Amino acid sequence: MTTLEGTPNPEAPNPQLPIVQKLRIQYAKRGRLRFTSHRDFARAFERAVRRAGIPIGHSSGFTPHPKISYANASPTGAASEAEYLEIGMTQPCDPEQVRGALDSALPDGLDIVEVVIAAPGTFADRLEASSWQIALPGVSLEHAEAVTKAFLAADEVLIERIMKRGPRTIDCRAAVVALSARLDDANSEPCAILAVVVRHVTPSVRPDDVLAGLRSSGGLELKQTPIATRLAQGPLDSETGTVGDPLVFDRDAS
Repeated sequence: MTTLEGTPNPEAPNPQLPIVQKLRIQYAKRGRLRFTSHRDFARAFERAVRRAGIPIGHSSGFTPHPKISYANASPTGAASEAEYLEIGMTQPCDPEQVRGALDSALPDGLDIVEVVIAAPGTFADRLEASSWQIALPGVSLEHAEAVTKAFLAADEVLIERIMKRGPRTIDCRAAVVALSARLDDANSEPCAILAVVVRHVTPSVRPDDVLAGLRSSGGLELKQTPIATRLAQGPLDSETGTVGDPLVFDRDAS
């Protein structure tokens, strides 16, 4: 058997080159590409890696897989400015060159925002909460403020979600750290904007869960399909109810 010197297990089937660098990547799902599922994005990203010639590592074994680790992907249909993944490299690479190469290889709407060299530590532990913006076309500011007030005044807001093992009741109020409403001045028609900070819990509380809670607790009436956009996810400042930048630790270590 041919082996690769320096591999963690050179006698394993299809031994691979060792990982010498880890890169953390922030990417966005914009426009119509917000309907891309996590599985669809994973396939598109692996194709982009091959097209860009990125020296990504692979697992050993009979079916090697690229060394890609995803973190807390947004639900299908939600736009996002703050999705994250990590890749293992078999050669050291300049993060900005990797960013440009991957961004060019991905379709418009799946955009690479930033690439940094990963600092030690588990990245998923930094993703404590998400900041969401939910546009409610056709909903007045007065109605949005009223249902928001009712939601925040409740001790708990129970909703039912269909999961793999059947329906489950969850308290969506407990996960909401901050919630407010404002008017979208750029829209000629009435359009309330909800700003929501949601703590990452198990099971996760998604934007549609918050909307379900607003319907049950405050009687939210939707006129058109809402559009949710994740603006940030990262460490939670419990005093201010804001979400920080999870990549700041990696930049500081570089």
